[in-house]
Amino acid sequence: MSQITREQLEALTREQLTFAKAYNFVIEKLAEHEAWIRLPANGEFLRPGGTISGPAMMALADYTVYAAVLATIGPVELAVTTSLNINFLHKPAPGDLVAKARLIKLGKRLAVGDVPIYAVDDDTMVAHATATYSIPPHREVTP
Repeated sequence: MSQITREQLEALTREQLTFAKAYNFVIEKLAEHEAWIRLPANGEFLRPGGTISGPAMMALADYTVYAAVLATIGPVELAVTTSLNINFLHKPAPGDLVAKARLIKLGKRLAVGDVPIYAVDDDTMVAHATATYSIPPHREVTP
């Protein structure tokens, strides 16, 4: 069972993660140790050559791991990315992408997530990321 609701994550994004609002992320699934987030197609994220930009895919991976961490430990706003590695595997055509994060390690201070990113139209894995999040020692939970 998720420790944060879809509505709570949407409100936190709207109020505290104003930079993430530009992506219009859609929460597909929140469960303990897992989150699926969709990046809707947007012409502003295209790069020359008609493909989705790497920075947009990195933002999707990062936000999806953040969602998986909060789904597991609750709304701890100060959990932050300490590292993110991404491999771009296939050139995605313009269209929606979905990231499916799974926490592969959750300790007291660090969480590590595995994030394949798929093109929704043809279910091709277009990128694969791993991310590590730092969890604050004194978890400040939003009411």
